[in-house]
Amino acid sequence: MSLSLKMEIDTVEDVTCLNPELLQLPEVSLFALKTTPLLVDNLFSQWLSLPETGNLVKSLINDAKAGTTVNACANFSNVNAVGSNSLPSMLSSVNAPPLSPRSSSGSPRSSKQKSSPSALGSPLKLFSDPMQEVIPQFYFQNGRPPTKELKEQSLSKINHLFNNPLNGLLIDEFKTVTKEVCKLPSFLSSALFRKIDVDCVGIVTRDAFITYWVDGNMLTMDVATQIFEILKRPGHRHLTQVDFRPILRELLATHPGLKFLQNTPEFQDRYAETVIYRIFYHMSRSGNGRLTLRELKRGELISAMQQADEEDDINKVLRYFSYEHFYVIYCKFWELDTDHDFFIDRENLIRYGNHALTYRIVDRIFSQAPRKFAGDVEGKMGYEDFVYFMLSEEDKSSEPSLKYWFKCIDLDGNGVLTPNEMQFFYEEQLHRMECLALEPVLFEDILCQIIDMIAPEREDCITLQDLKGSKLSGNVFNILFNLNKFMAYETRDPFLIRQEREDPTLTEWDRFAHREYIRLSMEEDVEDASNGSADVWDDSLEAPF
Repeated sequence: MSLSLKMEIDTVEDVTCLNPELLQLPEVSLFALKTTPLLVDNLFSQWLSLPETGNLVKSLINDAKAGTTVNACANFSNVNAVGSNSLPSMLSSVNAPPLSPRSSSGSPRSSKQKSSPSALGSPLKLFSDPMQEVIPQFYFQNGRPPTKELKEQSLSKINHLFNNPLNGLLIDEFKTVTKEVCKLPSFLSSALFRKIDVDCVGIVTRDAFITYWVDGNMLTMDVATQIFEILKRPGHRHLTQVDFRPILRELLATHPGLKFLQNTPEFQDRYAETVIYRIFYHMSRSGNGRLTLRELKRGELISAMQQADEEDDINKVLRYFSYEHFYVIYCKFWELDTDHDFFIDRENLIRYGNHALTYRIVDRIFSQAPRKFAGDVEGKMGYEDFVYFMLSEEDKSSEPSLKYWFKCIDLDGNGVLTPNEMQFFYEEQLHRMECLALEPVLFEDILCQIIDMIAPEREDCITLQDLKGSKLSGNVFNILFNLNKFMAYETRDPFLIRQEREDPTLTEWDRFAHREYIRLSMEEDVEDASNGSADVWDDSLEAPF
């Protein structure tokens, strides 16, 4: 092989090891060189066409013929200083996207010198692969460990609170730890205590608390996750109604707004049940009696628990815990349950709201279309089922209520409401209007009104998603099976409209419960007066029993 051919081959190999920084060119990545051989050929051709390159090659050949030492590095560095100015013009024609500007300090990448097989020892070098950026760990199976500063602050508080001869705390003394260290509602104290005291020795030591709260990374979890971990039973990935009973017992025992119930344990149980039913009605979207961590985070329970812990008047906690709301629900159930066996049948429910509902919708409820009854008595609705019904009936704007009534109207269960299904329920409404000498409204007109109210994607049917997207969805169900509310909607009471505008944060249920509680309280006062009772109603007690 001739020397000139060997030099050409070696030079081509060196070109594949191009170092753009050395030539002061826009950066050419290693990937671009490997995937675009045409770029390498163009660079090599451009280099060979330079006069300085020809002089360099002739000089090297003459030195080789004369037998003198070939100094390729020195000669190439001289020609590179002149020739490099000509290369950028050629590179500018290459069809490649622009690269990010280079900082004055040079490329952040580290380059590795690659030994060239060329006898010329070309200084053109191959770029090394970019340094991989180290991504910090973002997932921790057992929770993110606390920072050193946070851990020291917590240990300081723990050491102060556990500083006693026992080096531990009894259950009655544990509330301070729950509030000050864990920043949780005080009525979670007993549940947290028993979660740590797994052996039921009646005391939680300092070391046991640190192991659970600090070393277990509970310290860095959000409040919803902390409460979820405290309440759920071992081996479970969800909460059930049973898991909430301990915190409701402690709330009833310690909250100043519920002290008047301490002498009536049977009504304490009913209050606790009602609160739990309301929680699962609003938050357990699957309706299977289970509450997941995601559902707990998405709901309003955590903020309601914190408000209940800070507010002395429990009736101001409208979400879930209001005693007045429990009073209204329980009294309504007790009025309908004429034989007081704690179950109601079809004839009992048809009297709800002064016979506001149609027989057809009541039959659908007792066919368990919207929800399977919790009780085992055939043809009877228990208290839990009644709570779900009443919350759905009095606030048809909520998502659980829309789902409840949608299942009732969807006779074939295909996920859409057709005009025939809606007409089936409206026929009884039309008959009732005729019996009451009211001006009947034909279904064709009603259907047009419903379509205008909901504006569904398809005019031949209505989906649950269509109902969720309209603020007037509740009125559709009233039109179909609640005559009293249908008439109230048609008359548009200005007083009620003004009330809604004055406080838009209140839900339909909040307004109903407030009105109904006042009515029931007045009836209680009248009954006491008719019995010749000398006692005057004490507003601070507000107990129905």
